[in-house]
Amino acid sequence: MYRNFAIVPRIIFGRGSFNQLADILKQRRTPGGHMVFVMDDVFQGKALEKRMPLAGKDYVLPVNVDDEPKTSYIDKLVAGIKAKGRGVPEGIIGIGGGSTLDIAKAVSLLLTNPGSAADYQGWDLITTPGVYKVGIPTLSGTGAEISRTTVLTGPEKKLGINSDFTLYDQIVLDPELIAGVPREQWFYTGMDCYIHDVESLTGSFINEFSRSYGEKSIELCRQVFLEDHDNRDDKLMMASYFGGMSIAYSQVGACHALSYGLSFVLGVHHGIGCCIAFNQREEFYPEGVAEFKKMMKKHDISLPQHITAGLSDEKMEVMTTVALGLVPLWENCLGPDWKQLMPRERVRQLLARM
Repeated sequence: MYRNFAIVPRIIFGRGSFNQLADILKQRRTPGGHMVFVMDDVFQGKALEKRMPLAGKDYVLPVNVDDEPKTSYIDKLVAGIKAKGRGVPEGIIGIGGGSTLDIAKAVSLLLTNPGSAADYQGWDLITTPGVYKVGIPTLSGTGAEISRTTVLTGPEKKLGINSDFTLYDQIVLDPELIAGVPREQWFYTGMDCYIHDVESLTGSFINEFSRSYGEKSIELCRQVFLEDHDNRDDKLMMASYFGGMSIAYSQVGACHALSYGLSFVLGVHHGIGCCIAFNQREEFYPEGVAEFKKMMKKHDISLPQHITAGLSDEKMEVMTTVALGLVPLWENCLGPDWKQLMPRERVRQLLARM
């Protein structure tokens, strides 16, 4: 049975395209309604916040992404929106990096679906469409702007809300918004895209749909991280888009599964967690890891070392359980017999090496 998956229906790309946001939202507005701009709080008081096309009862909702997004944080944000007594917003506009975009997607869904965000961690558990939502990335690499998942850490696991309803209704890809990102953050986020591509292209789920997008994405990543181009922000933004599309019809792999364990127990941010995990995965991705190390050298990146050293048995067991819970990722990496190839003790050993 072939998957009949959805994609983001409306996309605008180009430098300065953020200036068209007011016109985009105008088509969705009704008298008395309002929209909520879910914005990374790093932009509070900055030029970007002042450019928000607020109208009527609209307001900016700053969100903090110092930590990976938690289901409890989503519940708190949704409760706060409802407590304002203005009714359900006509739109949620997410502005920021991958974590902020994931938060905005989750808020949109929980405004129309009952219960906690933790209730929907898994695949296709959402039953009601969320509030209209627009995604505007200010970092590129995660593919959050195009993906059908919103990655959240819950009380028991780190796992996305994976659903066709999670997709944005509109994305605005303006390369001007990712200029000036700190070097390490730019690198770690961009490497999330590169690692998406490697895992998708070498996985057992690969098909020509995913290959076509993945090959273009990894080509762009090589231009961005191994060459010198004046329009590298434009290239990275499109690499992120194509990388997200590549895994839409395939999957990521072992590196992402292990990084989820690191994040759940240690709070390691997704991009750097993927880099730490990928840096030691030569046995799975020898060519990709070799190229990744060239990229690190070119951009003078030094990864944290021995972050799992000294952890208790209990924490190592939790980390292992979380990593093993990402079944599709292991199957894509190792095939249908992955359980025999990757027993629990081996997963724990891989994590201990980090």
